[in-house]
Amino acid sequence: MQHVAVYLSGVQAEKYLNHIIDDTQVSIHPFNSVEDLLTLAQRFTLDLIFMGTGDVGNAGLLNLVDMTRRIKDHTFLAIIPTILYHPNPGVHDFTAAFENGAEEFYSEKIPVNIARVKTSMTIKRSLRDLSVNPSSRLPGPAVIEKEIERQIELEQQFAVCYADLDNFKAFNDYYGYYFGDRVIKLSARIIKDVVFDLCREGFVGHIGGDDFIFIVPSEKVPAICEGILRTFDTFIPYRYAFEDRERGFIITLNRNDEKQKFPLMTLSIAVVINKGKMFRHVGEMSHMLADLKKYTKSLEGSNYVIERRNKY
Repeated sequence: MQHVAVYLSGVQAEKYLNHIIDDTQVSIHPFNSVEDLLTLAQRFTLDLIFMGTGDVGNAGLLNLVDMTRRIKDHTFLAIIPTILYHPNPGVHDFTAAFENGAEEFYSEKIPVNIARVKTSMTIKRSLRDLSVNPSSRLPGPAVIEKEIERQIELEQQFAVCYADLDNFKAFNDYYGYYFGDRVIKLSARIIKDVVFDLCREGFVGHIGGDDFIFIVPSEKVPAICEGILRTFDTFIPYRYAFEDRERGFIITLNRNDEKQKFPLMTLSIAVVINKGKMFRHVGEMSHMLADLKKYTKSLEGSNYVIERRNKY
């Protein structure tokens, strides 16, 4: 069920909305002010803001543009796509709306079937953009889950590989978030480049933090994992200062606020292979990956481990 916040003034605007929104698939939430909208956004995950007026004068349009500006100035609300409607806006009205952040602007000149498709695509595009990790520019958890589900439905053999950096938290605490983010970007680039160099049909996603997922045919796992680990181990020492790299460790506080030596970062990859109907849904595979990841991270250095047990 999608959630749409709606501000309407005039019968024409209401009629237009009814033509482009399927109310069997959408929950409509009326609001009268930006303050009302913020309350709605805190209660529901809003997929769209629709604001329309049928007023003949400029007052209604100016109000919509001003509300759009205030919405886009608010960090929490700005990410929600906003669509405006007026039966007969002028060119300057379109310009003002888009300059203040509106994603779409409909009028009576735009057929409702076109507006219906554009509305659906606006929501889908927003969801896609929200799922992209800002550091790595890789698909996030929602897209990763959909891709695994798609692969499971095909009932073909494929491998899901969970890559996790070892000692990243210590590095991030020691050098700061700026250098930590550079490591995340480097790791994403290494994984993406190796996967796509060796497997055009592969998939790479970023769960978040220092956790990545890539999906490849099972027969390509050894070459891809070995390539990733070899490249990572070659480049990652140069993310450290010369003296830290030379001695092979850094000293910083652990989770118990005690000083501890932390070796240079390494990479652990847990691999689970789906064979036919081995897994029925993402949750089963995720559980096995999490268990295998713990074991893989307990090994010294950079490693990849393929799960050999049957599903449990």
